Amino acid sequence: MLVPFHFAYHVTDLDAARAFYGGVLGCAEGRSTETWVDFDFFGHQISLHLGEPFANAPTGKVGDHVVPMPHFGLVLDVDRFRALADRLKAAGVDFVIPPTLRFEGQPGEQWTMFFRDPSGNPIEVKGYASADQVFAS
Repeated sequence: MLVPFHFAYHVTDLDAARAFYGGVLGCAEGRSTETWVDFDFFGHQISLHLGEPFANAPTGKVGDHVVPMPHFGLVLDVDRFRALADRLKAAGVDFVIPPTLRFEGQPGEQWTMFFRDPSGNPIEVKGYASADQVFAS
């Protein structure tokens, strides 16, 4: 059984964050004050604090893709990945990398997508057909 992680980072607008994380991603809101809000990020706790988001740049090379670094995200099964991709598309989210299959037929075959929250924080979501492939090499 995985233990939930906690990740706290900056956003520039809590109302926009609530609309994105709660409305678009479907994350339940937890505790909050006038300067931060917690969300249940697919079983993990994220705390969004008002402030300047971390700097990031497209400097990570993974396979044929250049990805924003640093970034964070989550791992889902393929069905949940596709459902989330459909929600993001329906909401008009602009993808950095649209839902794409990479490493096809190789160890670690995965679906991936990159997008940004309204404050520009990059998020990657991966989808695996089998949990055994998450750490396959």
